[in-house]
Amino acid sequence: MASSPVVLSPHPNPLGGSRFAPNPRAKALAMIGNTHKPAHPPAPAPPAAASAAAATADQGMDLAEQMNDAVREQFVTAGRLGEGTYAIVYAGHYRHDPSSLVAIKKIKYNAEFKDGIAMDAIREIKFLSELSHPNIIKLHAVFSTKDQNLSLVLEHLPLGDLEGLWKNTSITYGNADIKAWANMLCQAIWFCHENAVLHRDIKGNNALIAADGTVKLADFGLARSFADPGRPMTSNVITRFYRPPELLYGCYHYGGGVDIWSTACVIAELALRRFFLPSETDIQQLAVICDLFGTPTEETWPGVSTLRYYVAPDKQPSAEMGGKRTAAKMPKGMNWWRATFPLLGDEGIDLLRGMLALDPRKRLCAKKVLGHRYWSVAPRPTRKEGLPREGGGQAKVGEDLKRKGGETPGGAGGRADKVARKLNFGGM
Repeated sequence: MASSPVVLSPHPNPLGGSRFAPNPRAKALAMIGNTHKPAHPPAPAPPAAASAAAATADQGMDLAEQMNDAVREQFVTAGRLGEGTYAIVYAGHYRHDPSSLVAIKKIKYNAEFKDGIAMDAIREIKFLSELSHPNIIKLHAVFSTKDQNLSLVLEHLPLGDLEGLWKNTSITYGNADIKAWANMLCQAIWFCHENAVLHRDIKGNNALIAADGTVKLADFGLARSFADPGRPMTSNVITRFYRPPELLYGCYHYGGGVDIWSTACVIAELALRRFFLPSETDIQQLAVICDLFGTPTEETWPGVSTLRYYVAPDKQPSAEMGGKRTAAKMPKGMNWWRATFPLLGDEGIDLLRGMLALDPRKRLCAKKVLGHRYWSVAPRPTRKEGLPREGGGQAKVGEDLKRKGGETPGGAGGRADKVARKLNFGGM
C-alpha cells in the first residue's frame, strides 16, 4: 500500500490477525471475503484456547466451530458499556494479558436480515479487516456465540470523540491542537481513498480518541468500495449536517469528494465549537449551504442542473428569509471567513474553502489536502501526547460504538436523521 504524503509523527503498524465466525453463519460471513492479511504471523493461542479447541474436536464439532471457539477463548468479556437497538458493547481484555483492553461489540441477531446479520455489520467487518492504519480503529477479531450473535473485538478508545471535545466548555485549545486533530483525521481519509474505500459517514462522533491522544476513524457501517464508472450509487447517505450538496441534489455518481466535504465540516466545528451547517430537513440543509457558498448555477458548477433534485436559482429557498424564495445568493467573502474562523488563520481558511467547493470536481482530493501548506506553517501541530483530553471513560466507549451506521446520539440539536437503510449493496 502507498505511504502517506504527509506524516507528522511516526506511527507503529497496528495490524493484527483475525478470523471470522463459523457455522451457522459462515455463509453470510463468506460474503465479506478473507482479505485481512496480517503483517506478521498471529501470536500462538494461549493454553486455554488451545485446550478448548482440542476438547471440542472430540465432540464432533467441525473445523469452523473449533476455530471460532479458539478465537472466542482469547478474550474475557467484562461489564456492559452501552446498548442500542443495533448492538451491545462490553468491556473486555485479552485472556493472556489483562492489561490489553478491548471493546467487544455484540451485534444483535435480527431475523429480518438474511442469516440474521445486518448489512451494516458485514460492511464494518469487511472494511475494517482490509484497512490497517494508525488513524483507523483496529478490528482485533470476530467470533459468533451460541445465541447466534456476532461479536466484533475492537480497539479500546477511552478518550471520547472530537464532537465531545468541542462541546466540553472546560477544555481550551488553539490552532495547533485543531491542526493535529484535523491532520490525523485527514490521514485516515487519505488511506481509505487510496484503497478505494468511501467512508460515507464522517462526523465528529465517529472520530474517536485513543488513550495516547491519537484520533481514530470508526463506524464503517455505511462504507463502500468505489463504484465502477456509470454504476449508480445511493445519494441518501452521510448524516445531514455533513452531507455535501451533490448528494442533497440526488447525485447517482460520486467519489471521494463526499468524504472531503464531511471532513471539512468536522474541522470547522472544532474551530467554531458549534455545528457548522445545522438544519432540520434536507431542503433547509440546501438553503443553509446556498446562503454560505452561493446558489450553484451552470456557470459555477457545470452539470448541476441535470441532477434530480436541482432547483433553479429563482426557486431556491433561503434560510435567512424564513424559507421564502429569493434571488440567487452570492458566496460569503473572505472577510466573513476571517471573522468566523480566526483560529485557523488564512492558510487554514484556504484549506477549508478548498475542501468545501460546491462543485465536487473542484474540491480538493485527500492527497492535495495533506499536501496543503496549512500543515507546515506556524504553529506546528501539537504532539498527540500534549493534546487536550476530554476523558470520556468506559461509558463513552459504549456510547460511541453501540450505534448503527448513520445514527446519531439522542438530543443532539434535533439531529435524529433517519438515514435510509435501503442501500445499493451490489457494489460490495
